[in-house]
Amino acid sequence: MKTLKIILAFLLIAGTGLSVAIAQSSSKDKKAAKVAAIKKNVESKHYTFLANYVLPQRGGGKQLTSEYDLRVTPDSVISFLPYFGRAYFDVPYGGGDGGLKFTSTKFTYEVKEKKKGGWEITIIPSDVKNLSRLSLSISSDGYASLSVNSANRDFITFDGYLK
Repeated sequence: MKTLKIILAFLLIAGTGLSVAIAQSSSKDKKAAKVAAIKKNVESKHYTFLANYVLPQRGGGKQLTSEYDLRVTPDSVISFLPYFGRAYFDVPYGGGDGGLKFTSTKFTYEVKEKKKGGWEITIIPSDVKNLSRLSLSISSDGYASLSVNSANRDFITFDGYLK
């Protein structure tokens, strides 16, 4: 009887350890699949960056409550992002639409892989007035940070994730 209890206890412990090992391996498989999907989208220029936080050069950061995004496709970059900060010149009276809203079909797109995983992407639109560069830093988990340099506005950064 005592031997039977020892055997049952051993089987219970072994079964628990096996289920934990299986759960860990399936978690690693899911993460590897997610990284591969993000890599494929980044390299094929087919993804959407969803912004949920903005950090202007002046003033404090703000949580975004509406949906703002930057869509990248092989033939265009479409931006629907807000802007908080100072504009210097060539801005219509009243500030215009107040955001970084544009569609670019002529742009350069450069991807560099980070050593610790993730990607650094530089987009330079040549058909958008006063916009110098978009720098997108993407982690292997899909979280991203977008920095926007403009000729007539202060530098601004957005945090969010890829969809």
